Amino acid sequence: MAETKGVLLPAYVLADESASMEPYLAELSGGLVSLCEGLRAEPMIAAKLRLAVLGFSDDVRIRLAVTDMRTETRLPQVVIRGLTVYRAVFEDLLDRIPEDVRWLRGQGYKVHRPVVFLLSDGQPTDGEEWRDAHARLTDHQRTPTAPNIIACGIGEADPRTMLAVATRPEFAFVARSGIDLGRAIGEFFHALTTSLVASGQALGSANPHLVVNRPDQFVLAIDEVGQ
Repeated sequence: MAETKGVLLPAYVLADESASMEPYLAELSGGLVSLCEGLRAEPMIAAKLRLAVLGFSDDVRIRLAVTDMRTETRLPQVVIRGLTVYRAVFEDLLDRIPEDVRWLRGQGYKVHRPVVFLLSDGQPTDGEEWRDAHARLTDHQRTPTAPNIIACGIGEADPRTMLAVATRPEFAFVARSGIDLGRAIGEFFHALTTSLVASGQALGSANPHLVVNRPDQFVLAIDEVGQ
């Protein structure tokens, strides 16, 4: 049997591109640039990660296909458009993640359970229709490559929705009331970068695990439910 090349963590960033994000396009674009540059500045860590950036509104569009940031020179470009359809997100990931994992394994790597970081500024416009696809995606029996999902809500995002999206209560966050949305987006990307760097470091340890850092000026969604 061929020797494996190492263990990789596939990480997916799902950026809300709905119309309500238009005033914050510069912050969203800047956050993605800082994420990419932050990983490129840590080549030993980036070697253990594969990053994908997806924009979602009415559908999901690839802004950066799963890639090695040590060699990728392009920067993801977001486009503001449409509504906030969560069903499109989870149906897309149901196809995308297993395919990406198969491809990475075919390259000779072991693959750690993928992680999804979702940033949304409002409620899903498709009501409850997304829940079936989400349930299939996160069911380890039906989807062996089921990802860990970290859900971060800003603006009008409901803490209960973030809790329902996240795969663990401690993976659901909402921005503190009154915080400027542009600042909240920046804090999200800073925490995302540090989480991926720390997770990459942990992959090389005796106890590989996912590290999730809470963004500054965010609180656990579970602490906001019912208030």
